[in-house]
Amino acid sequence: MFPIVGIVVVLGCIAGGYLIEKGNLLVLMQPAELLIILGAAIGTVLIGNPPHLLKAIASSFGGVFKGSRYTAGLYLDTLRFLSDFFATSRKNGLTALENDMDEPDKSALFKRHPAFTANKEALHFFCDTMRTMLAGGVEVHDLDQVMETDLEVLHRQSRLPAGALTTMADSLPGLGIVAAVLGVVITMGSLGGPPEEIGHKVAAALVGTFLGILLCYGFLGPIAANIKKLTDAEGEYFLCLRMGLLAYMKGLAPMLALEAARRTIPHHVRPTFQEMDKACKKQPGAPAAEAAA
Repeated sequence: MFPIVGIVVVLGCIAGGYLIEKGNLLVLMQPAELLIILGAAIGTVLIGNPPHLLKAIASSFGGVFKGSRYTAGLYLDTLRFLSDFFATSRKNGLTALENDMDEPDKSALFKRHPAFTANKEALHFFCDTMRTMLAGGVEVHDLDQVMETDLEVLHRQSRLPAGALTTMADSLPGLGIVAAVLGVVITMGSLGGPPEEIGHKVAAALVGTFLGILLCYGFLGPIAANIKKLTDAEGEYFLCLRMGLLAYMKGLAPMLALEAARRTIPHHVRPTFQEMDKACKKQPGAPAAEAAA
């Protein structure tokens, strides 16, 4: 929602200021200049990125307008899932949940938390970590290092679309100059024509520079920055999972493990202790109550 508002504000302020000074908007409508700039920019992205990253770039655009999926509701459901899992494993033993981790799509425990299981990366991270723990013979600090490495790889890959779009945005002013130079070349071929025609061609050439700068700093640059922030939000979510799992593997009581996870959540989406406690007590077996045991 806010990116759309921002786009409207950018266009409205630029067009409004231009019209206040009696500018003609039709002069800014230069399809050829736009084709040169955007077409060449898209070409640079195709040259510089492999196919799998191109798909990630395309999907990341949708994330900008949908907003972050790492909301307060998702964090609360994740804490409820961790509470449910910790209490069940404490009651029945971790080995009793081995089948649940092998086939989470068929597990009643996982099905109770659809918001968590909808995130396949988080689901695989959780299940892979628990399987490694079940294998035995692994020290807690070693498993924590494995989790850290896994999340570093995930975060590095998640940042690639934003980096590619930033590179594309940086190229737009230069491509705007390319379009302007081509416009000047065309203008030089019309020097013997009427002054009105020459003026129109010079204006069209200058629009190329204008469009390159506007697209870079008014649209694509901010979009790339937004995608980077969404990636950071993903990293914060996985840190929450990692800290909860680490506390559990150290043998802390379920509520302490949940609190360790809750404290890593950013303040604007962090549930209060009371909200977490109330949500966890609604679960089968009231795992929050078992924390005191």
